[in-house]
This record gives sequence, structure tokens and C-alpha cells, in this order.
Amino acid sequence: MRDPYTVLGVSRSASDKDIKSAYRKLAKQYHPDQNPDDPTAHGKFAEATHAYDLLNDKAKRGQFDRGEIDAEGNPRFAGFGNGGASRGARPGAGAGGFSAEDILKEFMSGFGGQPRGGPGAGARGPAGGAQWDPFTGTAAGGGPRSGKGDDIVVTVAISLEDAHKGASVPVRMPSGKVLSVKLPDKVEEGQQIRLKGQGAPSPFGEPGDALVTVRFEKSKSFRKDGNDVRTDVPVTLYEAVLGAKVRVPTLDGSVELTLPPGVDTAKALRLKGKGLYGDGDLYVNIRVVLPPGGDADLEALARFMRDQKPYKVRD
Repeated sequence: MRDPYTVLGVSRSASDKDIKSAYRKLAKQYHPDQNPDDPTAHGKFAEATHAYDLLNDKAKRGQFDRGEIDAEGNPRFAGFGNGGASRGARPGAGAGGFSAEDILKEFMSGFGGQPRGGPGAGARGPAGGAQWDPFTGTAAGGGPRSGKGDDIVVTVAISLEDAHKGASVPVRMPSGKVLSVKLPDKVEEGQQIRLKGQGAPSPFGEPGDALVTVRFEKSKSFRKDGNDVRTDVPVTLYEAVLGAKVRVPTLDGSVELTLPPGVDTAKALRLKGKGLYGDGDLYVNIRVVLPPGGDADLEALARFMRDQKPYKVRD
């Protein structure tokens, strides 16, 4: 794992807001749903998410800045020699500025990139198996032998009603397993929910996590406009002319709305505080629907109004 500051492209003095902004930009750029033909997007997305998770945690960020943990969040080994780290050296470093981990890594590689004793030497233990290196997390001559499994990314489409209520929604994992996931309060489009331990398994460590990306599905009843919500309500001609009480859908359930006589259908009626999360309003657009199949009396009335009482609705 690369330095999380480098991954996000921010300085070590970056504010929480800067870190969040940088992550959002990368998440949008590399999200697998936006890059179906780019096989590297998943890795870049997961890397950015891991970096953000570490730096977004004040305790972990402090530990990383002090050199107590590495970019993976794993503890570093303490220094040795002269009873500990010397002044001015980084945590875990000896008088020469090298940590015990650095020194042992160099020693075990023969100070020249090859195992001590020449190629292949020391690569096998007494039983002929790979010799375990506790400082690198690998077997000499072999690949990684520890660490978390890979994170997996899944997308869940939710209704505005479920988002508004903070409901629990089913999320199907790539394995076919279905999890019930509680939506966070005031969930946003594109927000990620991390499910610990629900990612890919690892033979030598804990499983990875699942990153559930939220998107809002298209609603039959509502149109989202920021935190405001818009809906259409059909009414009859006589309800629009004479006034009426009509049922109107909201994110919390139906309510009764009083239409004044001669309601102006060009203007939406506002229900304050009935928008998303109570932070916005609900705007009701009245749509007058004529009787199906035509009506002789209505046509006669319309001709009378056209000829005797015309009025303008357009410039």
C-alpha cells in the first residue's frame, strides 16, 4: 500500500475537508460502475478508499504520522539498540536512522538484494518449505503470507422513501449472499457503506471489507431536486374549477391537500418540510385530466367559453 497522502494527492497538513474532497474526486473518477472497461479501476478505487479510511480516522492518522503504523494500518516494530530509538530518529529507528525492521530486512537480503549466501540460500527451511520472515510478512522466495483479503465493491439501488426513513435494505454480494444493511442517516448519492469482514477471504489473515455504494433508483412518484422533492397529482376538471380535497403522496405517506377553487395549475403547491430528510420541501404539480372519450356537454361549454368568454394563457 502506498503512502495514503500520496494516494489521495494531499499534503500531510491537509484538513479533514481537503481529504474528504480529494477522496470524493478519486472515488468518482475510478468507481467501477463508471469504468466498466478499465480493469485497473477497481484497484485504484479500493486503494483510494483504504487511504481515506485511514486518514479519516483521527486516531489512525495520528499513529501513521508518528510512524506507529504503516499504510496498511499494521503496527510497526519498535526500534532496538541503546535501549530504543535515538533522539531525532523516526519511531522505531536506531542511532543510524534505521529501524529494526529496516536493519533485519537488509540483513536477511544480504545487503545486496539477494538472500545471504547467494541465490536460493536460506529460501527453504529445514523441512524444505518456505522460510517465514516475520518482518516482511512473506516467505523467503515466496509471496505474501499474511494480510487482509481484497475489498469488494457492490452497488445498491435504494428508493427515496427508504433513504428518507434510514431503512434497512437487502444487498446481494457477489457470492450470492444477501445482507440486510442499515442505511445511515441522510445518506447521499454515491456514499459508501463499509461492511467489515464481508469482502474477499484471505488464507493468511482476516477477510477484506465490502464497500457498498449507494445510488437512488428512479421513482414512479417523486423527482429529487436537491433535498426538495417534486410530485404530480392528477385532478378532474371540476376539482380544479370548484376546489377539492385530494390525497397527495409524500415520503412519509399520503396526506390530504386542499385545492382552492380555480387553482392555478401553472404554479406548484408547496408542502413545507415534506422533502427529503425534512430538510427540503415537497412541491405538488396539479395536472388537470379531461374525461376519457370526449364529452358533448363539455365540448359545448368549451365552445361557449371560446366564443363568449375567451381568456389568454400565453403571450
